[in-house]
Amino acid sequence: MAKKMILDLDTGVDDTLALSYTLGSPDIDLLGISGTYGNVVLKQGLRNSLAVLSLLGHPEIPVYPGIDHPSDKDEFLTPSADIHGKNGIGEVVIPDSNKEPETTSAVDFIIDSVKTYGKDLVYVPTGPLTNLDAAIKRAPEIVDQIGQVVLMGGALTVCGNVNPWEEANISQDPEAANRVFRSGIPAKMIGLDVTLQTLLTKQETQQWRDMDTPGSRFLADMTDFYIGAYAKFHPHLHGCGLHDPLAAAVAIDPTFVKTLPMNMQVDVDGPTRGRTIGDNTRLNDPRKTMEVAVQVDVPRFLREFMSRTSAACR
Repeated sequence: MAKKMILDLDTGVDDTLALSYTLGSPDIDLLGISGTYGNVVLKQGLRNSLAVLSLLGHPEIPVYPGIDHPSDKDEFLTPSADIHGKNGIGEVVIPDSNKEPETTSAVDFIIDSVKTYGKDLVYVPTGPLTNLDAAIKRAPEIVDQIGQVVLMGGALTVCGNVNPWEEANISQDPEAANRVFRSGIPAKMIGLDVTLQTLLTKQETQQWRDMDTPGSRFLADMTDFYIGAYAKFHPHLHGCGLHDPLAAAVAIDPTFVKTLPMNMQVDVDGPTRGRTIGDNTRLNDPRKTMEVAVQVDVPRFLREFMSRTSAACR
């Protein structure tokens, strides 16, 4: 039976790749997308999600508007245009969907889905954890009812990509991330420790280009922009990191990574604000509610990534 999934997306390039991976996965029942801010502002992210779903032939999947700013601020004004393009999808122009976002909020959608599907539900946030934090605050019982959270964010054994200790998704709302990490919800952290090992190059995007479908041309053009941004800002990597797709993949097949069980926290004060690290107050607690990915089977993941994203574009 297909696993039930919610993707929580700030729909930039790698979120779109995670969505494409999921759409190409017959073993997943994608219940919907909960929108958030981060790579782009919420309104643009919702537009991108709807447009990509339509382009790839799945306009029936609903998109729910989430919270549009961090929990400690009144607005969000700093999207990642240099990395994802001003429109979030590598400056590639695709048609708008004829659908609108749902009227139900993302927070209500998350809570209702947990109540309906329980342990069969996996929630995959690939941006800030603001929506999940709000859902837990409103309905704390979902911590014990949900199947699992597989999140893209954080860094434990490597440097951050915002500063030496801080990863971008966590940096958007450290307070929300800390509350989620310490809530006891079963969560798997897919951080820069593993995602920066999963690198895509123009050799792979050429495979999409050779397929010559509207979806495959879009993925190739969009991802080539992303690869170009990496060449400018992270030239030592020689490719772009598949951050969000790896989280989606692990939610489907946990054997892609090896994890370290650890109760985690996020620093919210002082010079290391935004750092993801073990929680010393729960170090000796025999119950570990989080796992941190520290190793990844790169060749097998890349093969599966190309297979599933290509299937979504046919």
